[in-house]
Amino acid sequence: MGDASDGSAIFARGMLRGRSALVTGGGTGLGKATALELARCGAAVTIAGRRADVLERAAAEIARAAGDAGAREGGTGGTVHAVAGDVREADDARRLIGEAQARMGALDVLVNNAGGQFFSPAELIAAKGWRAVWRLNVEGMLNMAEAAHELALAPDAGARGDGNEAAGGGRIVNVTLSPHHGMPGMAHSGAARATVEALTRELAARWAGERVTVTAIAAGTYDTEVMVKYPAAVRAGMSRSAPLQRLGRPEEHAWLVALLCSPLGAAFNGSTVTLDGARDNWFGPWPPPGLVDERGAVPVEGRR
Repeated sequence: MGDASDGSAIFARGMLRGRSALVTGGGTGLGKATALELARCGAAVTIAGRRADVLERAAAEIARAAGDAGAREGGTGGTVHAVAGDVREADDARRLIGEAQARMGALDVLVNNAGGQFFSPAELIAAKGWRAVWRLNVEGMLNMAEAAHELALAPDAGARGDGNEAAGGGRIVNVTLSPHHGMPGMAHSGAARATVEALTRELAARWAGERVTVTAIAAGTYDTEVMVKYPAAVRAGMSRSAPLQRLGRPEEHAWLVALLCSPLGAAFNGSTVTLDGARDNWFGPWPPPGLVDERGAVPVEGRR
């Protein structure tokens, strides 16, 4: 997971010192990278997921990687806990929030990273498959967000309440997917993720007066271990479908999450921030057929 001896690669040391965060789906992929970056920035972190063994291994790895940086800050960086549970069940969501509070002493940040889908033409998606994707991506997010607000982030919920405006109030970050103009082969996920963005705006407006900010990230395609589940032909075309011409790096996503959890994060309340190598601007081979010259390059207009 890289050398974290100097803390975050881009943020000031101790940016999230004294804050505590819960990351769902934190045992693998983008969730694991996010948990590491938050710990590097000085936060105490709890990762949640359904597989206890995966979580325990990830927590130990994150703690080792972030421990040195956190110790030098005199804060909580490097403190990582693991809690198994199912965000799709409302009672389990409340338990996850309660256990995170108990282990860290408070909860300031919730990163709703848990999600998933499967590749299939829309006409072959059965009602059961559609429901499974909806429960995880929409109901799971809403269960966790509402439980976090009620039990930890609302002013009367026993949250930190230290009056430190510079540190910001509670933060909820919902991870969705790009592109916004359609998801061929994953229509069920596209519908679910669009719903999460709509709910992000609704919850942001509802809780703004309580200094609880809710934002979303529309993530592109990242080079993580979970990519192996997609067909080889799909994986091969992923880089070509983004104008950046490469997959995202997990730390890039984690940096954006950390930014939204920082004091600046309040200014993004209700927003969906897209980080996808410009994939939202174009879907298909890049450069597109018909736009390249005989050398295979996009022609540049001559300037007088």
